Amino acid sequence: MSDLKKYITKRKKRDKDFAAGYYEGYEEFKVGVMLRQAREAAGLTQDELARRLKTKNTAISRIENHAEDIKLSTLERVASALGKHLEVKIA
Repeated sequence: MSDLKKYITKRKKRDKDFAAGYYEGYEEFKVGVMLRQAREAAGLTQDELARRLKTKNTAISRIENHAEDIKLSTLERVASALGKHLEVKIA
């Protein structure tokens, strides 16, 4: 187990607020990671994706790093620009 994972495990045990917010924060972060991985799998840079979406690469960076409140319409546009389709599940 990495030092980071050990720290997170210990902190969740002693700090209930941290533990309660950890998974919510992780899920928000995970969306950005998934978008970055999809972009990279498509062989695109942030600049190239930004051109396809008619926006700036700073907008792509913001989406990938801070996707906590991203609109579904934006996700659909990104997926389309990557040649993918958006699938939303409630599990």
